Amino acid sequence: MKSSLFLKDLKAFLMILTAIFNFLSFKTADRLIVVSKDGKGDFTTVQQAVDAVENESSQRTKIFIKAGIYKEKIIIPETKSPITLEGENPEKTVITFDDFASKKNQEGKDIGTTGSATVFIYANHFTAKNISFENSAGRVGQAVAVLTAGDKIVFENCRFLGNQDTLYLKGAQDLEDKTQPSRNYFKNCYIEGTTDYIFGAGTAVFEDCTIYSKETASYITAASTPKENIFGFVFINCNIAGNAKEHSVYLGRPWRPFAKTVYINCDLNSTIKPEGWYNWNKPDAEKTAFYAEYHSKGSGANSASRVGWSHQLKQAEAKEYTAGNILKGKDNWNFRKTLK
Repeated sequence: MKSSLFLKDLKAFLMILTAIFNFLSFKTADRLIVVSKDGKGDFTTVQQAVDAVENESSQRTKIFIKAGIYKEKIIIPETKSPITLEGENPEKTVITFDDFASKKNQEGKDIGTTGSATVFIYANHFTAKNISFENSAGRVGQAVAVLTAGDKIVFENCRFLGNQDTLYLKGAQDLEDKTQPSRNYFKNCYIEGTTDYIFGAGTAVFEDCTIYSKETASYITAASTPKENIFGFVFINCNIAGNAKEHSVYLGRPWRPFAKTVYINCDLNSTIKPEGWYNWNKPDAEKTAFYAEYHSKGSGANSASRVGWSHQLKQAEAKEYTAGNILKGKDNWNFRKTLK
């Protein structure tokens, strides 16, 4: 009799636990918004979907974007966090616009490099997957495809298309708290451009990415790493490719004095100049910038010819350059959870 009562009580207890688990799972599940140009989703533009996300929510909102070309400028404000933009296909889901720095605004002034961006990301905990981000202005000077200023930002299987200044990792300069970190992780992404096409003050890891220097390319990176930051741009197991002329492209130049850029186990093609790095006519930057490589390979790898103020890391030094160590910060951010 007691055994029977015990089993009934146990079943009742398990049912209550299951109900609680289901409730919590429901509360923490992603909210889903669908964007489709044919009107069969919740919205027809990406910005409409972003605007519909609840402000200051603890629940992640997933915005699924069906295949199509979405010509619009998009702003992800600080209040819209956390958000995931996921495309149906990285080559068929394209967010594009054609602004450029010297374009005039309504007051007749240049909109500037920052104003030229197709997508502005000011929010923290932003993720994008399977999307092409494009600035289609052409070779008209600075024209940004994506600008990031938030923290804990992840891009997976995305494409960044443009020419000069394609990807602007601006950091927290536009936010009220200018001291907050700005960490970015790129996995299996394609990034193309001509001049300084990866630039800015943010900390970023590019892992298993293709970095493609187009015909008139000159500099891949132009970091402006803050003095207090240990890491700037780090490329890990990347393919540094392109169709620019042989020996015509620098790995980087310092936009600001303490620029930091490192290539770890990357395959460099023949577009890379033997000297590797350029001081941007700033001799003093040679003392403060940190440019380094470890186990570069390919026809563009030429450690003996690199400028004397760059570094070839030793194995013990290279061990510090893992994505987890670079991005963990003071709060031990585990970016890999976002990739699941």
